[in-house]
Amino acid sequence: MEHHPFINTTLADQIASAHGTPCFVYDEATLTAQAKAMLDFPHSFGLTVRFAMKASPNLSILRIFDGLGLNFDASSGWEVRRAIHAGVSPEKISLSSQELPEDFAELLKLGVQVNACSLNQLERIGRALPGHSIGVRFNPGRGSGGTGKTNVGGPDSSFGIWHEWADQVKKITETHKLKVIRIHTHIGSGSDPQVWQEVSASSLALVKLFNDVTTLNLGGGYKIARVAGEKGTDPQKIGVPVKQAFEDFAKAEGRKLKLEIEPGTFLVANAGAVLCKVQDMVSTNSRKFIKIDSGMTEILRPSLYGAQHPIYLYPKTKSAKTEDYVIVGHCCESGDLITCAPGEPETLAVKNLPEVQTGDLCVIGGAGAYCAGMSTKNYNSFPEAPEVLIKANGLVKLIRRRQTLSQIIENEIGGDI
Repeated sequence: MEHHPFINTTLADQIASAHGTPCFVYDEATLTAQAKAMLDFPHSFGLTVRFAMKASPNLSILRIFDGLGLNFDASSGWEVRRAIHAGVSPEKISLSSQELPEDFAELLKLGVQVNACSLNQLERIGRALPGHSIGVRFNPGRGSGGTGKTNVGGPDSSFGIWHEWADQVKKITETHKLKVIRIHTHIGSGSDPQVWQEVSASSLALVKLFNDVTTLNLGGGYKIARVAGEKGTDPQKIGVPVKQAFEDFAKAEGRKLKLEIEPGTFLVANAGAVLCKVQDMVSTNSRKFIKIDSGMTEILRPSLYGAQHPIYLYPKTKSAKTEDYVIVGHCCESGDLITCAPGEPETLAVKNLPEVQTGDLCVIGGAGAYCAGMSTKNYNSFPEAPEVLIKANGLVKLIRRRQTLSQIIENEIGGDI
């Protein structure tokens, strides 16, 4: 019987018995292998790999990556504090945020790096910390992504300072004596290699405008293949032309730029899965539905993007029979759909899977990125699922407890209305 790469039937039973379902399961060996693949990214004059921690911010995962030599990309002041709480040195954290936190000056004084993502942010930083060294995030005018929701470059994206406003950036930095030492661009997930290389070239052109820049950050978005038929990013393939571009820039401009990249999905997506259970089965005159005890409370990506995840059913009763199933979640929401059509979150798709019964276990793969950290937490008052880590030695460690009802409601205030 086909099973998930690191969760066989025996292990699935053990985890379900010990921690219940649904439960996130991560694999340390896969996390380590993916980190090493990115640390081997082609470069000539130095490389910093930053984990985009929004993809999976669990303390244990942050500590694994910290121990492997990765740095970190935070998308909010809260993520910065979370990384520091995990033991990450502030100097290893870079903040690129849609919302500059109120305590940004304090964070920068601790050693946290920052990329100003708008002209307003640049002004605020300049007024608070004149003379500070900073990065500037530009919108390069091009983007890439499986859907518009995962494309963070181009004229329809609010991320970064439009590349044509570079003169305004120079004016603000000169006014406040800010030192621009890093240029940052990011085009989105599902990065098209050709677009990525074109944006790399245009980003190098931006670097020419700022004499103190020592680092070019080309962001993340390195796609991985979750299901058959999807094509993942080969870091070596996309990295070699960029390495050459950096070398050509050094010859022409006399500056040896350090490269930064910010993978999230690539590092953790296939290192995580959701272990859940078939809790009900219903049918209509045209559909057979499996209802699992998970859903958008753990895996929102299908409902949001029409994302595809591999599904493995572990029937207790062995049979050669298969069925075409539509798999839906446990939320009282018609959009809580796991088997949707690619890129079409509202279109039902069927999966031909082993015949199962209520109570059988199910594993949804590719759930290490943008699942535990991005979900409809507590919708229908379902508690946050626990998370476990399969250690390199094979032992299973609980790294987040299941939330209790008292924790869900602890911040609510009673009394007369």
